[in-house]
Amino acid sequence: MANSASGDSVVDRVVRVIAAFPEGVTTLQLAEVAERASLPLSTAHRLVRQLSDHGLLDLGPGGTVRLGLRLWELVNRNSPTLALRQAAMPFMEDIQQVLNQNVNLAVLEGWEALFVERLSRRGSVTNRAQVAGRMPVHISSAGLALMAHQPRELQAEYLRHFEDPSGKVTSDVVRHLLAESARQGYAQLAGVVDPDTWGIAVPVMNGKRRAVAALGVVVPLAEVRLQALVPALQTAARGISRRLDE
Repeated sequence: MANSASGDSVVDRVVRVIAAFPEGVTTLQLAEVAERASLPLSTAHRLVRQLSDHGLLDLGPGGTVRLGLRLWELVNRNSPTLALRQAAMPFMEDIQQVLNQNVNLAVLEGWEALFVERLSRRGSVTNRAQVAGRMPVHISSAGLALMAHQPRELQAEYLRHFEDPSGKVTSDVVRHLLAESARQGYAQLAGVVDPDTWGIAVPVMNGKRRAVAALGVVVPLAEVRLQALVPALQTAARGISRRLDE
């Protein structure tokens, strides 16, 4: 693949163009795409036009750019999370009906929890977990539940590279949280993302006793009932695991 004068390939540039859209933003001006992708305007325009020809982007009047429907189609058709979401959805719906709380499903992607599904309860606390959104492991109960049930080598690498941008959390604190989550079989964080919420998550395990996903709820601090929440989540997680093994 041909390289630019800066040494990056066409694939590198295409990925930067597609990744230029921040979470929650569906439309950008072409100049914004170029700036966010660190590309000359002429290069961004050429790539956007070519991607638009394939339906991966939509180039509209006045230089507006949107993610194309074809991109969504391809991602969802063959996404490795599709089977997970299909297996989990009936159990997530049961959890929401029984507990009447926000419910999330996440997988581990690098050092972050990537949320692949969520169900929100009308009138409940704000659910910051967005589908296709990410949260660092150490501020997410789902992230802790996932990392706490990974191989020791992966945990050690994560802790070795750990850095909290706020400077408030150390690797020793995270090590303790992971150990506690592994011992208890669930992770919990109170008032970290929002001061009035409590996140609780359990791992969805595969046959090798490794977490392939995390099932969690986000509840108001005043409504926390661990004795009811955790067993319900663990039962649902085991059901998802069985579905995945079928």
